Amino acid sequence: MARIEKKKDVVIVGLGWTGSIAGMELAAEGLEIVALERGGDQNTVPEFKYPNQIDELTWGVRLKNMQHPRQQTVTIRRNDGEIALPYRAMGSFLPANGVGGAGTHWNGLLWRPQAEEIQLRSYVKQHWGESIIPEGMNLMDYPVTYDELEPFFTQFDEVAGISGKAGNLNGKIQPGGNPFEGWRSKDYPMPPLPATYDATLFEATAKQMGYHTFPAPAGIASTAYVNPYGMQMGPCNFCGFCERYGCYQYSKSSPQTAVLDALKRKKNFSYRTHCEVLRVESSEDGKTATGVTYFDSNTNEEVFQPADLVILSSFQLNNVHLLLVSGIGKPYDPKTNEGVTGKNYAYQMNGGVTMFYKEANFNPFIGHGSNGICIDDFSVNQNDFGKLGFIGGAYWRSGTFNGQPIRSMPLPKGTPGWGAGWKKGIGEWYGHSMSIGTHGSHMSYRANHLDLDPTYKDPHGRPLMRMTFNWQDNDLKMNQYQKLKAAEVGNNMKPDQIQLGFKDIGAQFDVRPYQTTHTTGGHIMSDKPTEGVVNRYCQAWDKHNVFVFGAGNFVQNTQYNPTGMVGGLAYWTLHAIRTMYLKNPRPLV
Repeated sequence: MARIEKKKDVVIVGLGWTGSIAGMELAAEGLEIVALERGGDQNTVPEFKYPNQIDELTWGVRLKNMQHPRQQTVTIRRNDGEIALPYRAMGSFLPANGVGGAGTHWNGLLWRPQAEEIQLRSYVKQHWGESIIPEGMNLMDYPVTYDELEPFFTQFDEVAGISGKAGNLNGKIQPGGNPFEGWRSKDYPMPPLPATYDATLFEATAKQMGYHTFPAPAGIASTAYVNPYGMQMGPCNFCGFCERYGCYQYSKSSPQTAVLDALKRKKNFSYRTHCEVLRVESSEDGKTATGVTYFDSNTNEEVFQPADLVILSSFQLNNVHLLLVSGIGKPYDPKTNEGVTGKNYAYQMNGGVTMFYKEANFNPFIGHGSNGICIDDFSVNQNDFGKLGFIGGAYWRSGTFNGQPIRSMPLPKGTPGWGAGWKKGIGEWYGHSMSIGTHGSHMSYRANHLDLDPTYKDPHGRPLMRMTFNWQDNDLKMNQYQKLKAAEVGNNMKPDQIQLGFKDIGAQFDVRPYQTTHTTGGHIMSDKPTEGVVNRYCQAWDKHNVFVFGAGNFVQNTQYNPTGMVGGLAYWTLHAIRTMYLKNPRPLV
């Protein structure tokens, strides 16, 4: 029999960005809260302290900060005709492990979606008609608008501490910012960081070609900053250790630098580490949750944590798995397009141009994860879908992110992969290359979904979650369009050599090379309980005291990194809980 803990008002599953924010906001209501985190504790000191964290082999290659397959994994297949096999080696995506979640090791890029992306089906219907939507694409609108979310995007900007330059302040276009972004009620909390040499070269060429350049929105401090929770950040020193690393400098936006130390001072908040939640428990009538059961690896026993309110705020894949094994939402069936849990799994569609210059020295050891100059001229609200033959878009960014010698060693094609020829190539080309990256949207499809695997189980006897996913023609066409345009810019920059890295039409999903950890969907928002797992307030349709946070709420993936949308939705949901739900617990829709 499971050990039973004392009942709490709120149990939070996962203590990353959204779990930390939920704890902070709900603690302000005087509620008794406990957070459960599968991994260990992580703090800037001692876990991220200098020089321990500046170890590329440990953190960048061996991925010590990540969730390893031996802890939890998924099975993967490209279509229903294949047998899914377990994801046994870290590759395409890298879920986090430990307090702070992926917010400890991300690059810090924090974007808002364009307003058109929030109501994408309506936008397509209005401009081109629904006939251009490909068969099998589950194109949807969110049940909430950009205008409703804007104050909460701003709130997250201020808490996370973002550096940048507004392009649209209350409808007025601002010189030097992104003219194609959604309107902002305030400028960024901090000014943009300076650009590296490669970014300035890209900026000059892009401007000359008539494009609209602006600095990347960075969860990296450009100056000293104190956020609304009283947490302090210090200016970045461009060390180049952002992605896959905790920040020793208190410069990168993360739960550690923005929320956790303030949250830990709350007497009505506590958290437990090495506690893996196994399922959400239901009341006898099935209409509400009674709490969660978790495995405490500190004592090697199952524990039941009763609570009046359950917040699921773990990584998207883990959230969907918990919902499936807990029976929350009807499992999705791609054959009938019915059911909701596991529906609309989506990813990201990226490409890149690499340019080599014999004479230029880009000093690649000087950079940060959100560094760069961007353009949005080929984004969702700038593309003519009817003329181009696809739905979607991408932003571009150029700048140095890191010069780590193991992971970041671009070499011209034809250079040997090892031995004397490889060494010679490094000697000739290290520091002599730069890139333009295109970061694109990814639509949702009936064929791409998540369900429970019929064969493989995890160490607790639960079925593993099965991912059925492959690239679709629409997104590959979008990627090929970005390739055409990016190659024009790259060639105009007159490199000695140029290489293009874009997926071709007909490309098949390959789980081995890393792409992004921007996995989305599976517990999507919807206007009706027959279309999604949660309502417009991210409240489970079939259990009103369960709220689900994170990128699993996305109905399809935007062209941007997802964290800004995730944070904005979290504050939107918490506002609804605080102002509507707590005084009268009930379905809010």
